[in-house]
Amino acid sequence: MIDSRLLTQNPDLLRDTCRRRQIDPSLIDRLLKVDSQRRQLIQDSENIKTQQNKLARSFSGKPDPHQIKQGKNLKLALSRLEPDSKAVQQEFNHLLLQIPNLPAPDVPEGKNDSQNVKIKTWGEIPKFKFKPQDHVALGEALDIIDIRRAAKVSGTRMGYFKAEAAVLEMALLFWVFQSLTKKGFRGNIPPVIFKKEMEWKMGYQADPDSWPEMYQFPEDGLVLASSSEHTVIPMHADEVLTAKELPLRYVNFSSCFRREAGSYGKDNTGLFRVHQFNKVEMNVFTTPDLKISDQETLSLLQEEEEIVQALGLPYQVMNCCTGDLPRPNRRMYDLEVWFPGQGRFRETHSCSNCTDYQTRRLNIKTRLSGKLEFVHALNATAATDRLVLAILENNQRKDGSIEIPKVLRPLTGFSEIKPKHPV
Repeated sequence: MIDSRLLTQNPDLLRDTCRRRQIDPSLIDRLLKVDSQRRQLIQDSENIKTQQNKLARSFSGKPDPHQIKQGKNLKLALSRLEPDSKAVQQEFNHLLLQIPNLPAPDVPEGKNDSQNVKIKTWGEIPKFKFKPQDHVALGEALDIIDIRRAAKVSGTRMGYFKAEAAVLEMALLFWVFQSLTKKGFRGNIPPVIFKKEMEWKMGYQADPDSWPEMYQFPEDGLVLASSSEHTVIPMHADEVLTAKELPLRYVNFSSCFRREAGSYGKDNTGLFRVHQFNKVEMNVFTTPDLKISDQETLSLLQEEEEIVQALGLPYQVMNCCTGDLPRPNRRMYDLEVWFPGQGRFRETHSCSNCTDYQTRRLNIKTRLSGKLEFVHALNATAATDRLVLAILENNQRKDGSIEIPKVLRPLTGFSEIKPKHPV
């Protein structure tokens, strides 16, 4: 959540934030009104407590009947304020949590991802002397992807990676994981089932009772992680990280689960938008300095680019607009790889600076110059199943075979996937 001091220090900034992020700016006016009521109730309570203390100091031995009556009246008056104070504080907290993080000044304003701004391209789009196929046609012909049987077993938006595709994915994820640990990232395999309260504190959900993207276990108060960020950032909840630890960099592997609610009609075929996928992700904690955390964001983006470049995949980098930013984000970059079978760039990576929006809710701090401050938290994709699909489509040959990127061959044990008859 945002720093509540901004409400009184700079309400116009918060109104502009709401406007830029397509939230009714009148939210700030409602919040200011509730805050005024909250402050008045706090002041009324403090006044009564002051009177109670003054009365207690006036006792010289056993209190007389008048003093006893006065004490009872003050206690009753205080108790009558408690329900209103509690209700107003709850409303204040609820409204405060509706305000998203403040976008960086250079984040383009827009309604949705169609208004994201391209800031870089790399590589040449492959030119085929034949009509390129998408990963579904390639995978089924090679018998390395099986969507039909996955639908029989698990339903829609699911699939099997088989034979060489399974080896390719394991090789890709391990290569990326190992490459980042060699650069100083701490390896981490987090749990994928975690407490609902921790997900709420991550700040992605506006409504605490309506989480359409999450798979939930209501009887246990648990949810399935949609990204390892959701369990790695809360690792340090209620902790004080030392200045020497920062920046604290993790690289994580986990399976991820998303309902993909609201995406019906999008990518119904294939394995681009699925309910379960594997992911290697980077999470970083930095000191609470915007220059430092923004620079770290660019460093994470560079790590993403180096991975995709080593695989030889053409891509573009997008500066995501305000309408495409998740609630906790100050800024976000998307890296989109070219998919020949679809004839377009598709998002495979994102890179975000969430500043102290999440750590404020999770109470993760560091001590600077003797003062406790909330650290900044960042997240960035390293590799997912989508990269496997991109490799298949970009490295296809006329005979239906697939060339394996050179960096992965020591781990796959083969340099190509050749056509074969299905079993």
